Amino acid sequence: MAQEPEGRERRLGALLEHGGVPVAVAESLTGGELSARLASTPGSSAWFRGGVVAYASDVKHEVLDVPPGPVVSEAAATAMARGACRLLGAPVAIAVTGVGGPDPQDDEPPGTVWLALCDEGTVTARLEHLNGSPAEIVDATCACALEWLVEHFAERG
Repeated sequence: MAQEPEGRERRLGALLEHGGVPVAVAESLTGGELSARLASTPGSSAWFRGGVVAYASDVKHEVLDVPPGPVVSEAAATAMARGACRLLGAPVAIAVTGVGGPDPQDDEPPGTVWLALCDEGTVTARLEHLNGSPAEIVDATCACALEWLVEHFAERG
């Protein structure tokens, strides 16, 4: 069952409050929104390392070591998550890259979003197909990322 937006952040904060596992973000289509949601979570100063907003493709390639090729891809999301861990000194990072719209990018339609979660060097990626306006896609992307972090830390213990 999906949680209310503030509920996700509260649950994540509660999971990390005592464990203090540092978390970082690399984000593209969300333009800093994911980092803002994490930073506004009560207690986040104990575990949120920060984020890299790599909106332009060349920033993804140059700063986060995304390999040449499309940036709306599993390879890009994976490299972004690893890059955030490396740059921000966190064992865990989540990355999001995709097409907010209204136009396609990398031959992918709006709503195509890749997320990747890196934990101690092991990266898992997932593809989401979201619907709505660009603002709704950004919001849904943040919700997916936050929910994944909650699930991950609930399982991680």
